[in-house]
Amino acid sequence: MGTETYSDTLLLRYYQPLDFDQWRGTLRLDTSNVSVYSHSPSEGGVDHHGAGTTFLTAWGTVANFNQSWSSSAGGRVILPVALSNQWVAGPQVGASYKPPLGSQTWLADFSPLTRYMYGFDVQNNTGPGNPSPSPAVRRLELYPTVGIQLAPNTQIRFWDENGINYNAAAGGWFVPLDAMVTHRVNRHFLFAVGASKQVVETYQQYKWMVYSKASFNF
Repeated sequence: MGTETYSDTLLLRYYQPLDFDQWRGTLRLDTSNVSVYSHSPSEGGVDHHGAGTTFLTAWGTVANFNQSWSSSAGGRVILPVALSNQWVAGPQVGASYKPPLGSQTWLADFSPLTRYMYGFDVQNNTGPGNPSPSPAVRRLELYPTVGIQLAPNTQIRFWDENGINYNAAAGGWFVPLDAMVTHRVNRHFLFAVGASKQVVETYQQYKWMVYSKASFNF
């Protein structure tokens, strides 16, 4: 028998369009509130409730090759607050393919993204929600995102929310099967439900995850 840990996360995400002359981009702010439930055969377990990870991501279009293909570049910064015991920052590059308007195809888009995260200024902030200090992050993140059109306003998206990670510091891969069904009710509102299950876990992250989201556009 071993120790099992469960967590519930309420994630708030905000997107702000960026517009500088001919350049178009996006700023994204993520913050969360996390409840952690630890269950151990030798003790009753410790519950933790509080702020989770907070980070900023910014990216913009680098080039539009044609009406279907474009590329982007940007970066992410994770703040050293709450459960994060270090600054983490890194660049990202991506591409996006969308079939031409009017084409009859099941493919909604193919949008691969690569990000490398580098941690520094590590602090010892152990506590109920973080029982042991984490080493400096060295992580390669891969998102081979594919969207498949199920209906005019409904898609199934793979590796959109949860991608593939490689622990560059100690070695090891985390490869999940991640799928999310989205439905756009109107131009202002979209909701989605999804699930993720680890397939390869030489770099430990989680066993399984279920999630849902509601998105409002103004």
